[in-house]
Amino acid sequence: MKHPYDDMLHLPHFVSKNHPPMSMRDRAAQFSPFAALTGYEDAIAEIGRLTEPKRELSEQEEAELNQFFAELASTGKERALICIQYFVPDAGKAGGAYVTATGKIKKISPTDRTITLNTGIVIGLDDIVQIREIKE
Repeated sequence: MKHPYDDMLHLPHFVSKNHPPMSMRDRAAQFSPFAALTGYEDAIAEIGRLTEPKRELSEQEEAELNQFFAELASTGKERALICIQYFVPDAGKAGGAYVTATGKIKKISPTDRTITLNTGIVIGLDDIVQIREIKE
């Protein structure tokens, strides 16, 4: 049976004199699927990421925090080892996360309303939820 391409079937494979052969990886890349929705998976992951709303402290909790700072100032224990739980606002969406840090108080700035730990962490006084001294 005669085929219309019989005259070409047994010719040698063409090799260009001007262009080097393409690697198998580059050839495969030509036929890889096109990512039309670049960033879509990242956007879905961002939406699915959970944040917590910042809660307001009760009057009793505020009084306890104020009493703790007053005791630190009066007893001279500003360099005490403490554990602080505080709120960190999320940069990408509403809410944030509650984080716990441990360290020694390096500086309390009433004007900036911040507390700086010896680890370099700066915490806003309004973001503190709980603070306690750790006995060494």
